[in-house]
Parts: sequence; structure tokens; C-alpha cells
Amino acid sequence: MNEGGSDAGCSPSGGPCEPLEWHFLQCFGERTPGEEIQDADIISAVEFDRTGQHLATGDRGGRVVLFERLSAPQRQGNPDARTPARVNSFEYRYLTEFQSHEPEFDYLKSLEIEEKINRLRWVNHGASSRLVLSTNDKTIKLWKVYDKKVTCLNNFNLEGQKSAPWSIPAGLGGMPRPNRTGGFASAAWKGPKAGFHTQLTEDMSLATLRLPQVTSTEMVLSSRCRKVYSNAHTYHINSISLSSDRETFLSADDLRINLWHLDCHQTSFNIVDIKPTNMEDLTEVITAAEFHPSDCHVFAYSSSKGSVRLADQRASALCEAHAKAFTQPEAVGARTFFSEIISSISDLKFSRDGRLLLTRDYMTLKLWDVRKESGPVAVHNVHEGLRSRLCDLYENDCLFDKFDCCMSGNGSRMATGSYSNTFRVMGRQPSPTPDTILEASRDPLRRRLAGPKASNRFALSRTPSTKKSAVGAAGQSMVGELDAGTADFTSKLLHLAWHPQENIIAGAASNSLYMFIGKSA
Repeated sequence: MNEGGSDAGCSPSGGPCEPLEWHFLQCFGERTPGEEIQDADIISAVEFDRTGQHLATGDRGGRVVLFERLSAPQRQGNPDARTPARVNSFEYRYLTEFQSHEPEFDYLKSLEIEEKINRLRWVNHGASSRLVLSTNDKTIKLWKVYDKKVTCLNNFNLEGQKSAPWSIPAGLGGMPRPNRTGGFASAAWKGPKAGFHTQLTEDMSLATLRLPQVTSTEMVLSSRCRKVYSNAHTYHINSISLSSDRETFLSADDLRINLWHLDCHQTSFNIVDIKPTNMEDLTEVITAAEFHPSDCHVFAYSSSKGSVRLADQRASALCEAHAKAFTQPEAVGARTFFSEIISSISDLKFSRDGRLLLTRDYMTLKLWDVRKESGPVAVHNVHEGLRSRLCDLYENDCLFDKFDCCMSGNGSRMATGSYSNTFRVMGRQPSPTPDTILEASRDPLRRRLAGPKASNRFALSRTPSTKKSAVGAAGQSMVGELDAGTADFTSKLLHLAWHPQENIIAGAASNSLYMFIGKSA
């Protein structure tokens, strides 16, 4: 078994898996108690690359930070990456960062465009360079991070000039001083002034003249924006997804989905358009879109009504008629004022083999089989304990929080975030055993006993309650029910990602990036 803990204990058919013990691995940007967090530092996107060797995060300030996996002997001192209690043979280290987006202003619509990074996607590229797609509300950018050679010169003729080779003292007469671009500060210079030769021979002899030499050539990481894909979306971009052909990607906003070619930033093709002729007839919006992991002509997109549509580009250039639709029928008499809000899907993920779809709405995590449209194969209740406080959640806008979801490499386990900086890890099929509830801290499994006077905290009991329902005939489970009166709604773990090959989860809690590793018990 590899160090990260493989899924060897899972059944290929999706049966129960061996329980995993989750341990703290690393933390970047851990805040101290009472430290004030700037809004620009809050992480808004987390993404592993296809191999899991690199990890990217984006924040509300428009910055993209890259991390690289190294073996233990190559560790370097990093105040944000402290040595974990359980020693592993690898760790992730800070690689580089760059400013991807800047705040803008749309003068035609009098609209401010935030620099916040909404989504990140790694571009699978065969070269040694690293390519990352990043987007804010309006503009998508393709960034190249590569190794750049920096040459250092030495062995200059003048003493004291080793560190500043372009600086020439005034004693050399009227010789112009080269600037840092390689030109001269004065274009009118026509030769040395009188006395230049005399001054030169007084300072040095011809026998002591030396040619500058290259003493070292070091490699530094540099970033460059290769393409800017703009002016194609009227509404806010909520998703970008790279196709398996490694040449095209899609971008989705509230009403349209566009198809781009990586090498062509001036033109995109509209493949989905749900905008009605009269905007008063608008009943739903697009919330997420994702390409199939192996079929480049198939993609799925979700809506605010809780439905998922599967489209095939071979049928039509404009995918107005979807190939399949996945919708769970609503129970008779269960519709309320909040029904449409809590059923809106915030994230959508394909399994690695493309046979399963994972969706996350506010209350539940649903798993769909692409061959079965009648209903989900599994439903995991995440926020069932908050149903009694939907009115309060609506007033403080928590009901509109968009939580990410992710799956393990073989699709046997799933994870999604929650409040109080916690997230849940569960198997593909609901089971009588409770979900594993982890906290974004150095002790992810610590229990928090919420007494009657406890405030703003979850009661994270890992033992089944007598009030919790068992696995039902429809494949539903309600485990780890939340205590609505002790939940901290200001601390939320919205964004997380699962390593594509190992049981490693990276989750963003405010401005801190926590990483956990699961190993067989």
C-alpha cells in the first residue's frame, strides 16, 4: 500500500470499505487565536492536478498559490508547514504564487468585477511547465509556470562593483551609464571625454584588465499569462472544466455554457443557452458544469432546481435537448418557501470512470448512476439538523452558501464541507455506521462536547443517536445529526479536494489550508 493510503480495502462494486483513520498531515497559513483575517486572504478554490503532485489554491484577492509534493529528505524549513506528529515519507511545500486577477470596473453596466478566484483547473500538459486555468466572475486566464534561468556575472575590473555590474563610477569621464534594459542613459554620447585614457591608465593597467565571467546560473520559477479568454459571458462564471482531449474547455455562467479551444482566446462557441425570450419567464439558472472524464463530447450541468442534465455534443452543436436528466421527485406536500433554495446544486463531480455523478445541495449529498435517471442511488443527509432553523439561515444568507464535494480516486468514498470548519467523509453506499466527521485542525478527530451553555459549535458525537434513522429502503442515511443551536455559522469549510490516487484531502478553512491523510485501521 502506498503512503497516502490506497483504496485497496474497498469493493470494486461500491460495497462497504474498510474504515480509515484520518490524521493531520500539514497546514499552510494557520492563524493564531484572535488573529484578524483579511477578506482578500480567504481561500476560494482548491484543486489537485491529475497526478496529485501539485496543488493549487486561489483566494478572494485574486492570487493563485501552488504547492509541490516532495519526499521527506527534501524538506525545507517552512514556518507554515510544521512537522506532523505522525511522520510521513512526503510533504507538500510552497512552490510559488502569482497575481492572477485584478479588480475591474464595467463602465457600461456600472458594475464592479471582483478579483476573487471562482475556479481553478490544471491543464494536463506534457512539457515540464505547469499550466493553470483560473477565472473570476468575467475573465478566464491561462497561466504558465516554468523554470527560468538567471545568470550571475562576476570578476569585474572595478572593486566594489561585483554586486552592481551596471554601475560605472563618474571617474571614467563622460562614459554613459548603461541602464537595466541594456541601453544607454544618454543617446547623445559620442565618445570619451578628454583625459579618459589618462584616467584609465592611472586606475588600472592593461595587464590587469579582466573579462567578466559567468559564475553561476540558477533556476527560478516564473509565471506568465499565456491567454486571456474574455468578453464571452454576460453573467458570473461559476464553472470551468477541461475536456479529456486536453485541447478544449467549457465555461458556464447562470444562463449559458461556452466551449473554448485553449489556443484560441478570441472565439468561443455557445453550446447551451437557457435564457428565455422574456426574462420574466426565467425559472432556473445553471449552477455548475463538468466534462466527462474520458468522453470529450459528453458533459453534465446542474441547475438551481436540483436537476442534472447530461448532454452529448455529437447530437447537436447547440445542446438544447439534453440526452439524460437526473431529478429526484419531490415528496407530496413537502414543498415550502425554502424548497427551491435548498435544492439548488452547488457542485457537481464525475467519478474517475465516468459512471457516477456526485452532486451537493445545501441539505444533502447525492450520488447518481449515469445509467439510471429515476433517482439517486444514494442520499447522504448533511445538514438535516439545520432544517428547523432555515428561516434564521435565510436571514443571515447562510442558506446561500455553496459547498464543494469531492470523490476518491476509485469513487468508493466521498467528502463535503460543513460549518464549524468541519467536513464529512462517507462511503459510496450509506451504512449504519456514522459518517466520519473531521475538523480542520491539528486534531481532526477531537470530540467537542457541547453543553447547554455552549455557543456557536457543533456537537460532533461519533456514536449513533437513538433519534437517527437507520438506512432506509431508498438508500438514505441520516448520521451525525447536527445540533442547530450550537453550530458556528461564521466558520465554514466550503472548498476541498481529494487526491486523485491516494486518501489525501485538502480543505480550506478561511485563510488556512489543511491537509489530512487517511490510512487503513
